[in-house]
Amino acid sequence: MNEIEILWLPLVTFALSSSITPGPNNIMLAASGVNYGFTRSIPHMLGVSIGFFILFLAVAFGLGNVFEMYPQLQTALKYAGSIYLLWLAWKIATAASASEQAISKRPMTFLQAISFQFVNVKAMMMAISSAVVFTLPGDNYTVSALLVGVIFTLINLPCCSAWVVFGSGLKRFLRNEQSLKAFNWSLASLTAASVVLFYV
Repeated sequence: MNEIEILWLPLVTFALSSSITPGPNNIMLAASGVNYGFTRSIPHMLGVSIGFFILFLAVAFGLGNVFEMYPQLQTALKYAGSIYLLWLAWKIATAASASEQAISKRPMTFLQAISFQFVNVKAMMMAISSAVVFTLPGDNYTVSALLVGVIFTLINLPCCSAWVVFGSGLKRFLRNEQSLKAFNWSLASLTAASVVLFYV
């Protein structure tokens, strides 16, 4: 177990840096905080954290091997995720509408947020990197994989919350429709830019 304990500091550092930095999940969580508030964004937030935990376990216990055998599957998921991200960027950009009906649309659901992790290229890269770097071979593999997944989830959830709180806090400064629309277009542009970065 001493080997597992040695992983704590680099693991926590990697989990924190990768979870708190801007990416598709965090940008969308901030947008959700602005447009729907903290309470209505909780299912989205929980879905991101639990979805990543499920994704990591899938990668750690077999999905990584599937990708090695069928790299075209990973490529297909990458393109599908990129298209989905661009669609979400458009949804964020058009969230601030003059129509009250558009403003009252539901935020991303718990299950949608879980599903999104499997086409989120950043989440996929985080899961693969963590499974390769921080798990231990042999008898310790299962324990170390579970440990990595749990630590990532415990760190990821507060990071997700911080982005929703950030968005919710900005809401008071975005009282008129014009400023809200400008903010949403800015976040949408960042989401679209994150897609481009996956290919450069």
